[in-house]
Amino acid sequence: MPWSNQNGGGGPWGGGGGNNQGPWGGGGGGPNRPRGGGGNGGPPDLEDIIRRSQDRLRGVVPGGFNGGVVVIIALVVVAFLAIQSVYTVQPDERGVELRFGKPKEEVAMPGLHFHFWPFETVEIVKVTEQQQNIGAAGSTQSSAGLMLSGDQNIVNVQFSVLFTVSDPKNYLFNLENPAGTLQQVAESAMREVVGRRPAEDIFRNNREDISTEVRAIIQGTMDTYGAGISINAVPIEDAAPPREVADAFEEVQRAEQDEDRFVEEANQYANQRLGQARGQAAQIREEAAAYKDRVVNEAQGEAQRFISIYNEYATAPEVTRQRIFLETMEAVLKNSNKIIIEEQQGVVPYLPLNEINRTAGQQQQGGNQ
Repeated sequence: MPWSNQNGGGGPWGGGGGNNQGPWGGGGGGPNRPRGGGGNGGPPDLEDIIRRSQDRLRGVVPGGFNGGVVVIIALVVVAFLAIQSVYTVQPDERGVELRFGKPKEEVAMPGLHFHFWPFETVEIVKVTEQQQNIGAAGSTQSSAGLMLSGDQNIVNVQFSVLFTVSDPKNYLFNLENPAGTLQQVAESAMREVVGRRPAEDIFRNNREDISTEVRAIIQGTMDTYGAGISINAVPIEDAAPPREVADAFEEVQRAEQDEDRFVEEANQYANQRLGQARGQAAQIREEAAAYKDRVVNEAQGEAQRFISIYNEYATAPEVTRQRIFLETMEAVLKNSNKIIIEEQQGVVPYLPLNEINRTAGQQQQGGNQ
């Protein structure tokens, strides 16, 4: 080879090209051998790697290494501000933006929104119907449902308040603790209404009326506070006496139920007897009215008959007297078995009196039948 003759077996770049030495010099090393490493294949130098990385960064980032750090930090800050400035309002929520702590007039509706954080912040409020339980089993305030009724009985009322946020700004900023205020107002309203009514109303009879009255009181009070809350309903879930007096109260309830049953049975008996008496009275009245009508009609008929006879008598007195006599004698002697014979006529010798009597008797029997 040409380079062998010039350097005594060395490469064309010089260097003692001893045994197994390549043209770059070094013992058996090729072109991919790291520079600055320790001899005989040692690990690469860390300072050399850092120096080369800095050189590459200076070539990429304007202003050198220090300026590149500033740009990276600025980009991170800008990205963080952009993330903090964008917020989303869900369909069941409303957003209220605050600029330096003062709420804006408009309310953020559902969707994607932007604000200038940190100068502006946002408060998210749920506007769907929410429920707040008062006096419920397992509640932290076990005595919240104990109330005194109008008839001096202690009752344990468990009820709920169903409400929605009608004005998010008032709900957030007019009251420090809207949920706590609502609970206190609801307890006060329920105690007021229960305290004016007997325990029987809250147990069974008038729960609906009590619920409606309590809802109106709560709504009026929260409107006075400007809470931005709309009360939808106040359902009464349960009402019972305290456990300490439950047995005695149940005994009283059973006695009242027996009383109601006895009163109902007495009313049924009274109604039955009263119906019978009214029926009998109606029958007697109808019979009396019928008798009255019959007697009056007979009297009127007799009077009319007498008047007609009197009119005929006034027209023909002799004929009328004769007619009256004959009609009267006919009525008197109609059923008699006697035979009357005038004195002038006498008794005909051959008159069959026995046959006449027999015939008259048969006629009389036939008429009676």
